[in-house]
Amino acid sequence: VSIILTGSGSTRCSGRVEVYHNNIWGTVCDDGWGLNDAQVVCRQLNCGAALEVPQSAHFGAGTGQIWLDHVTCSGSESSLTECQHSGFGSNRCEHGQDAAVICSDLIRLAGSGSSRCSGRVEIFHSNVWGTVSDYNWDLNDAEVVCRQLNCGTALEATPSSKFGAGTGQVWLSGVSCSGNESSVTECQHSGWGNYYNNYYSLHSYDVGVICSGVIRLNGSGSTRCSGRVEVYHNNSWGTVCDGGWDLNDAEVVCRQLDCGSALEVPQSAHFGAGTGQIWLGDVTCSGSESSLTECQHSGFGSNRCEHGQDAAVI
Repeated sequence: VSIILTGSGSTRCSGRVEVYHNNIWGTVCDDGWGLNDAQVVCRQLNCGAALEVPQSAHFGAGTGQIWLDHVTCSGSESSLTECQHSGFGSNRCEHGQDAAVICSDLIRLAGSGSSRCSGRVEIFHSNVWGTVSDYNWDLNDAEVVCRQLNCGTALEATPSSKFGAGTGQVWLSGVSCSGNESSVTECQHSGWGNYYNNYYSLHSYDVGVICSGVIRLNGSGSTRCSGRVEVYHNNSWGTVCDGGWDLNDAEVVCRQLDCGSALEVPQSAHFGAGTGQIWLGDVTCSGSESSLTECQHSGFGSNRCEHGQDAAVI
């Protein structure tokens, strides 16, 4: 079954999902639509990793048939129609519920032991996925990859095929990013695929990244290990309210970000007020949790806080 991404503002790797069935293109209803489903679409289109599943016909409402509903993928299927669904045309949806995806396009993380936010870095170029050699690879380069994948901040820039050796092309070597680029291919590098029968052509030197995932530190004057605490939920970054915020809570954040021990919990939006959602309030950690979202809290988005109360750590 063919699949395309289309609609207002769509690109090669982001848009409203449409599938071809019975000689007609139709849409997919977003009931239960999530990142696992989107991951299958992104893979099917050679578009890297799923970053977001925008709601409410984000790329405009389609027309004609709504082919699929209640799609449930594990994320490993090779085609969307291999996933469970309610049957072609069996739904009561409207086009205001047309499902969409935003994929990472030219970059993905893969390899042994990889996850959504850690793995061997692979780049799509000339219609082929290939790897990056570890010459000059550092945290600034990894930072760009993590940001590009909506994976928070870079914790490690791994050399020497930590996530296993890739296959095929080694596309890039000598990557040198300032850390502020929006895509790793904007960074300086030694050219595309100019690596044959030398050190740089060996997959034993394939690079990887380990990103912080659903947490990051941000704001005015922030550093890798100090800043306003932000968490990723429902496809958007939001802040944490500082009501009851203390060193135990900060300790979990610092450990999660590989930043040692918590020294301070500055009050009153010390690193500036965030924008958008305030995801967490009344956070209560023992200090031994491996992730902030494991701590007790009032529920995602369940608070009456303002951004002047955005929590921070040093």
